[in-house]
Amino acid sequence: MPKLTLASLVLALAAAPLAAQDNFEIQVYGSELVPKGATMTELHSNYTTRGSIGPFGSYHALHETIEITHGFSSFFELGFYHFMSFQNDGGLKYVGNHIRPRFSVPESAHLPVGLSLSQEIGYESSDFSGGDDWSWEVRPIIDKTIGRFYIAFNPVLGFTLSGPNKGGSPSFEPQGQVGFDVTPKINFALEYYGTTGTLAKSEAFKDTEQYLFPALNIDFGPDWEFNIATGLPLTSITDRVAFKMIIGHRFGGKK
Repeated sequence: MPKLTLASLVLALAAAPLAAQDNFEIQVYGSELVPKGATMTELHSNYTTRGSIGPFGSYHALHETIEITHGFSSFFELGFYHFMSFQNDGGLKYVGNHIRPRFSVPESAHLPVGLSLSQEIGYESSDFSGGDDWSWEVRPIIDKTIGRFYIAFNPVLGFTLSGPNKGGSPSFEPQGQVGFDVTPKINFALEYYGTTGTLAKSEAFKDTEQYLFPALNIDFGPDWEFNIATGLPLTSITDRVAFKMIIGHRFGGKK
């Protein structure tokens, strides 16, 4: 994970609520990895006030995701996700699990921008995902720090491995953020999450899910991560995510 003082520990969200990880693990990725030998544990909490109705809907649901990521080298880390949902009726439901291998170009390469590639593969209950239970996400990551500003862009492709949409054109979900270090400890960021349809067929803007998330990042030290934000839906069909929060702590590795 990137450092908060560089504004790159900011989160994100994939905007389509029909994909389980999209309304659970909400994060725009930076290119920096968890250091070799270190393990980052994170709790993602997201609460939706306007969303789909039903026993597995997002309306008044609290989504909780446990993420554990270990750094194996200067260019590779592996993450694991466990998705859960507290539904409007008060029930706790299991949603699924993903693994996320990620490769990054080390800083020693001295590229003008940060580059990495994340792949997220796993199972999500078809009750939450609209019928597709196995998926593969490919996320190129490009970022850059310019003085007190931080910019990141994630052009995300989503592939269905099992379910009604298996073999179809991959979805395209552009995500990005711009952050500014107000102080060495406080960072404000504006995050964007959108859907466009698939690579084969783009949809009209009003028929897609689009978000802006004003976010606050606080640096509690090199081993901590804290982010809180609220979602501003830009179209009428977009869920209203009232808040999202990530609390993370890093164990081990070089300080």
